[in-house]
Amino acid sequence: MAFFRRIQKKVNNLWYPQSVTWGKAVTTREVADELSVISTVTRGDTYAVMENLGRVLSNFMGQGRTVKIDGVGTFYYTATSTKRGVLTAAEVSASLINGVRVRFLPEVERNSGRQVTTRSMVNTKIVWEEWGKTSTSTGGNPGGNDGDQGENPLG
Repeated sequence: MAFFRRIQKKVNNLWYPQSVTWGKAVTTREVADELSVISTVTRGDTYAVMENLGRVLSNFMGQGRTVKIDGVGTFYYTATSTKRGVLTAAEVSASLINGVRVRFLPEVERNSGRQVTTRSMVNTKIVWEEWGKTSTSTGGNPGGNDGDQGENPLG
C-alpha cells in the first residue's frame, strides 16, 4: 500500500495529493535478502554485487556513457551550471560546469502504437490510502508518525 497526503501549492493555491514514504529506507542487505529468496544466488553474493553497483555505474557514466539495466531502467549524468549562460558558443567551456546530477529513467515497454504499456519500476496495482487515516487493512497510521518525523528521505 502506498500513502499520500493533501498539500496546497502556494503558486496557484490548488490542492494536490503528494506521495508519502514512511519508516527507514530499505537497506542493501534487505534488498539482497529479497533477491536471494527469489533467485538461485546467495544473499552474500547478491550483497557483494549490489555493494559494487554504484562504483561500476559511476565509472561508465564518467566515460560519458548511459547505463541501461534490463528490468530497472537507464542511468546517466547531466551537468549543472550556476551561470545564466554566455553570449557566444566560443565562450562555452567545461569551466562553466559546477556540478553533476545522476538521472534515472525507469524502463518502459511500448506497444505497436508507441504507447507506454508498462513501467518496470511502477507497480500498476498500487493501492493509495491517505496518510494518517484509519484503515481496516492497516489498523491505523503506519509507522506511528505523520510522515514529518525526519525519516522521509523524499519529503
